[in-house]
Amino acid sequence: MSAQDVARPDFAIMAEADLVRRARGGEHGAFRAIMQRGNQRLFRVARGIVRDEAEAEDVLQEAYVRAFTGLAHFRGDASIFTWLTRIVVNEANGRLRKRRNEVAVEEVEAVQSMGAHVIMFPNADASANPEEDVARMQVRRVIERAVDELPHDFRTVFILRDIEDCSVAETAAMLDIREETVKTRLHRARRQLRATLNTSFATTLGDAFPFLGRRCERITEVVLARLAKPPGDPLVK
Repeated sequence: MSAQDVARPDFAIMAEADLVRRARGGEHGAFRAIMQRGNQRLFRVARGIVRDEAEAEDVLQEAYVRAFTGLAHFRGDASIFTWLTRIVVNEANGRLRKRRNEVAVEEVEAVQSMGAHVIMFPNADASANPEEDVARMQVRRVIERAVDELPHDFRTVFILRDIEDCSVAETAAMLDIREETVKTRLHRARRQLRATLNTSFATTLGDAFPFLGRRCERITEVVLARLAKPPGDPLVK
């Protein structure tokens, strides 16, 4: 191993505080590590709000650029990913306001007043069998469509709590709402989803809205390229 290899920092295992410090210094490796750690959750949040994968990627890209060019505003009183989530939520909500396409809560209450009908589905483990893989993919799509049909506020809470497995406190901090509001919205979201889903689908929720591999790498590279412009920006080294 060369002396250069020994000196090169390992961003993949670096503590969050050190990543933030190095990102403030403009190190691309720190930017990359932060994005790779946050991409999955942040994409799911954006996708849950705008309900379109291409637009969710745009939201994520804009949020990262805004955040990384404004790291001086990050006080460090919460996780960098909590701060990034707030920026993603604001960006996504801003796009919704432009589309004037928000769902009224009254519509949800009307649907909920009709009661819940649970559809039973067999529970099956993932298998190498191609037919079972296809079935699993179909189940995931059913879940994604059902989540898409949730009202905006309920959907975001549901994704953070039940798909990303965030705590009530974390979700409240990310969305800047009270913990009791998180509990109420999650309860209503679950009640509406029960109309079409069975709790046996719980093991499949973690596979919904994937944003890994090539897609994760692509958004990371695009953001880094944007941060590199204009030349001489003190943020970028």
